[in-house]
Amino acid sequence: MNKILITCANKITPYLVQEVESLGFEITAEYPSAVEIQGTFHDTYTLNLYLRTANRVLYWLKDFVAFNAEDLYAKVLEMPWEKYLNPESYLTVDSIVDNPTIANTLYPNVKCKDAIVDRIMQKTGKRPNSGPEPKGAMIFLYWKNNDASIYLDTSGEVLSKHGYRRQPFQAPLQENLAASIIYATQWDKNTHFINPMTGSGTLAIEAAMMALNKPPGILRNNFAFMHYNEFDKKIWSAVRRKANTGIEKKLDIQIIATDINPKAIQAAQANAETAGVSQYIQFKVCDFRETPIPQDKKGVIILNPEYGMRLGKEDELKAIYQGIGDFFKQECKGYTGYIFTGNDLLAKHVGLHANKKISFYNAKIECKLMKYELYEGTKKAPKNNT
Repeated sequence: MNKILITCANKITPYLVQEVESLGFEITAEYPSAVEIQGTFHDTYTLNLYLRTANRVLYWLKDFVAFNAEDLYAKVLEMPWEKYLNPESYLTVDSIVDNPTIANTLYPNVKCKDAIVDRIMQKTGKRPNSGPEPKGAMIFLYWKNNDASIYLDTSGEVLSKHGYRRQPFQAPLQENLAASIIYATQWDKNTHFINPMTGSGTLAIEAAMMALNKPPGILRNNFAFMHYNEFDKKIWSAVRRKANTGIEKKLDIQIIATDINPKAIQAAQANAETAGVSQYIQFKVCDFRETPIPQDKKGVIILNPEYGMRLGKEDELKAIYQGIGDFFKQECKGYTGYIFTGNDLLAKHVGLHANKKISFYNAKIECKLMKYELYEGTKKAPKNNT
């Protein structure tokens, strides 16, 4: 067993914890943007395949002290890289560095890469190729002050990209953020999921993949773990086969995605087709107020309107937010409504009391997921005055 560090975006850790524990792993440490578990190299196959909210799965190799770049080179050169890497490997090094002797944060990557390549050259007589593209083996360096750690990055390309969004529309949500938002709604996957203002369809597609138990990694054919000596193709094939067996073939709920812009729906449909879930989502070009709302199995309705920062002007959006509140009150009774927004002032124009506000970051914008319980009739029964 070994330390495995699983990274994520800020504010997403609670949902990553939920996912990792659902896969049968015990969290041994929790950080603002990562969790740590104990596991084997082969466990990284499952983690990379199933995790929707993660960025990277890092398999720990060594901790050491390095005061400067020359110390870093010497310590990395000591490591048995011929054990982990084939001389024919393509190698990339990435890092997070905060050391007072380093002015250019890319310089440690070069020193680390040089040490690895020199070690393999000494031991095998062959020199691996290297470059910036995350297409082969990927080594990760964390170096803060004088403390350094080296990991095998088993993911390669960041896991937050789920591989289906070939046609992003304006200001799309990152896939791992969309998944985290859905987890935050506590949607049970047995009730309807309604997504007006769908944009490129990310929320609806993530909901469909969750409901079908379709792992996001099933769409990828390359992970960094495939490029290390310890990779076992038979074990990986068994993990994929089990995942494919667990994918549902039909849904007893409706997932509805609408947008007033035909180009948005066109992009969303294309992305859903790539994800293999287009037949499970009902797409419609219409104003959000005209979104069909099923009256059985009432579930979750979620909108991600413009924030008035990148796409629209704040004054012009006040009526939109007010219209969402009216839509919730008039058409969505019995559902739980959510608005994801990065503008608290605009959210006030919804005209409804938010039962809960959950913080996220969309890129660098601090956002809130606002929850509204849309009761049928009044929340409390009228008093009996007789």
